[in-house]
Amino acid sequence: MSAPIAARVAVRADVPRLAATLAAAYPDYRWTSWAFPEDGRAQRLHRWAEVCAGLAGVDAGTTWVTVDCAAVAAWTAPGAPAPAVDLQAVLDRDLPKAFGSRHRVVLASEQLAAPGRPEEPHWWLDAVGTRRASRRTGLGAAVLAPVLERCDADGVPAALTAYTSTAVRWFERFGFAVTSSTRTAVDHELPIWTLVRLPGQAGLT
Repeated sequence: MSAPIAARVAVRADVPRLAATLAAAYPDYRWTSWAFPEDGRAQRLHRWAEVCAGLAGVDAGTTWVTVDCAAVAAWTAPGAPAPAVDLQAVLDRDLPKAFGSRHRVVLASEQLAAPGRPEEPHWWLDAVGTRRASRRTGLGAAVLAPVLERCDADGVPAALTAYTSTAVRWFERFGFAVTSSTRTAVDHELPIWTLVRLPGQAGLT
């Protein structure tokens, strides 16, 4: 029997590798081509991953990686304090640059998902990704497991948004269920599903 895959909390030294992993995982995700302008898209995507999952997630202690950073899951904890002033300055400066002309539409679309989120405090999944060469090996499940186990222990829900039916089916394996569905703001180009996992929900067998 093979040993379980270990996941750990990411540290600052992991930021370059975890950002590279998410940047490598997201190019074939429909949200990426919708959210980032075509010019410099790869660089924009990488900076988004570096800032959100890397700097912000590492600073908060809520980004998990496998040992080699081949898989990443970045969360926002319930009741999370505001980022430090210097980090907030980076977020305020770099995220609008990363999204460029799409920034307002991205923000408006994120707000449309809010009605499906739990009213009580909950963990929010900001990003999860696995390098292509390591997919279907259990790494994605491994980086989700620490927070889902904590949710079960603490009696707290987890939630996220998905933009493809394939992603919805994958998250359903872990006990998430769709609580609302809509389409992106202004252009209505992509579907948006909000999914919630109640504590103790084991998922599909």
